[in-house]
Amino acid sequence: MTNPLLADWKTPFQLPPFDAMQDSDFAPAFEEALGEARAQLQAIATNAEPPTFANTIDALAQMGEGMEKTLAPFYLLASVEANPEREALMREFSPKLAAWGSEVMMNRDLFERVEALWTARDTLGLSEEQHRVLYLQRRSFLRAGAQLTGADYDRLKEIKERLAVIGTQFTQNLLADERDWFMEIGESDLEGLPDFVVASAKAAAEEKGVEGYVITLSRSLIVPFLQYSSRRDLREKAYEAWTARGANGGETDNRAIALETLQLRRERAQLLGHQTFADFKLVTEMAKTPANVRDLLMQVWEPAKAQAELDAAKLEDMMHKDGVNGRLEPWDWRYYSEKRRAALHDLDEAALKPYLRLDNMIEAAFDCAHRLFGLDFKPLDIALHHPDARAWEVTRAGQHIAVFIGDYFARSGKRSGAWCSALRAQQKLKGDIRPHVINVCNFAKGDPALLSYDDARTLFHEFGHALHQMLSNVTYEMISGTSVARDFVELPSQLYEHWLEVPEVLQKHARHHETGEAMPADLLDKMLKAATYDQGFATVEYVASALVDLEFHNGPVPDDVMARQTEILEGIGMPHAIRMRHATPHFAHVFAGDGYSSAYYSYMWSEVMDADAFEAFEEAGGAFDAQMAEKLETHILSSGGSQEADQLYTAFRGKMPGVEALLKGRGLDKVA
Repeated sequence: MTNPLLADWKTPFQLPPFDAMQDSDFAPAFEEALGEARAQLQAIATNAEPPTFANTIDALAQMGEGMEKTLAPFYLLASVEANPEREALMREFSPKLAAWGSEVMMNRDLFERVEALWTARDTLGLSEEQHRVLYLQRRSFLRAGAQLTGADYDRLKEIKERLAVIGTQFTQNLLADERDWFMEIGESDLEGLPDFVVASAKAAAEEKGVEGYVITLSRSLIVPFLQYSSRRDLREKAYEAWTARGANGGETDNRAIALETLQLRRERAQLLGHQTFADFKLVTEMAKTPANVRDLLMQVWEPAKAQAELDAAKLEDMMHKDGVNGRLEPWDWRYYSEKRRAALHDLDEAALKPYLRLDNMIEAAFDCAHRLFGLDFKPLDIALHHPDARAWEVTRAGQHIAVFIGDYFARSGKRSGAWCSALRAQQKLKGDIRPHVINVCNFAKGDPALLSYDDARTLFHEFGHALHQMLSNVTYEMISGTSVARDFVELPSQLYEHWLEVPEVLQKHARHHETGEAMPADLLDKMLKAATYDQGFATVEYVASALVDLEFHNGPVPDDVMARQTEILEGIGMPHAIRMRHATPHFAHVFAGDGYSSAYYSYMWSEVMDADAFEAFEEAGGAFDAQMAEKLETHILSSGGSQEADQLYTAFRGKMPGVEALLKGRGLDKVA
């Protein structure tokens, strides 16, 4: 039979034919596609004709399409439905892909063609977008080491391949720890747990083939368990397992991998003329320098820590009144914070969930996109990668815009967290290619599925990324959608979260899953007033992680990563009862690949802009102001990486913002 990955796809919208694929198809398809790409590379690099934009830059942009066609569905499947065969293929593919990347980006003949075009750029009659693509392409070659020769060239190639291998191993170790650990609990251990947590624990037990109830390391289950369980001993056991991921000894321990990663990154940076990896990484970001990043983080750290310490004292006093002596511990924070929220705001999160049905929140995200950008969403009945996944055709005024796929439920073998990716990116070089975009989340499955407010915010966040992909309107894939500076990419996603807080959105879509009644006005009011509750805690655990990431990459490589982590946290005065959001052994943002390395601060940098951007709507005609929505699409969502990020934002807003709107949005602007 023909390998479906090598055939023309006759599926609706040319989506991957998931129902026809076998794991055994991927390796032969990859090898054939890699061979085709190598032949294409050779033809471009050794072309006897003088370099032109068409025969060099355009040709590069179209090279390797077969590899994209094979790897996009493979890496989706490997991340949402891992199995031993797919994990073995990831380990096989990662060094080959790194080597291929070096073949392209360290190809001297190819670089010389690009350099010749750059030298003659003012005589080529390039469009603004073409000039930007040429600039970025040349910069990519320089940052990849195209100018290196001899031993330095060989060593950089080795480093890239090794980083690819250990990055994959880091991910697989973390997934193994998350998949293998669970805590069985009996009827007597359910004290304090609301019905939705009990139902999730029951469903998790059924998935594990266990009688009764289990707590897993899925965030959608362990966080509410920590919030509501009155069993301090079980909270401690679950919390310590959650924070020990990647640091349990044996084959899945990630500490040595983290250390080797830091060593290799520093060596890579120095081969390319930079003192530290942070220097190398940040020069292409909005922040530009480690000093600028640290300055922003510390402006937020001090008021956040002050608020967290005030809150910790109150929570510890509550604990002592419960007859529990000693210090407030990390496994106590969420439990007593939930009690305090109920007292301060007369708000029990369990009372919110019946009104936050997953289907309704998806509809809310779609409705906001319709009101802002005129998008419509029609369900599609097509074969997808998993029975739980669903798809919609996205149109505007009857014109096809994109296919959107949602995969929302946690399951064994699925990577933790939430993310957005494109199975196919928007571009126009080979016609009007419309994107296929997927949001992946890890919500607890139920009948019906009910979300926490944090879950609903995650859904809106990832859909903001999806809009960035779906509304992209550029010619070249390398600047399409989310192909922007790392500290700019979170702006559309974090900005979109604000529409979940718009009262009229919740009044329309936050409806009781049984009665269909709208959320009562007093409950809605309490929920919105509590939106900035516990921001001291949330900000401290995030900023601590960002500072550890920055310091790891901006100084000498430590002898012991865990000792260095402790030293950094002590240096900033980390509160005892809060731990960093992502400890080093499970800090996948930073160690599973280069994406957020030295750049975990990006969420905070983008939040400075998203707080200011939503103020722009409020200053105009409100959350759905048509002129502001048009400016947002024109200057940010449709533009991809066609200009520098600060230029895009200034075109939208007229100026760059300060940190004040962020502190106000988090309720930290009045902390003494």
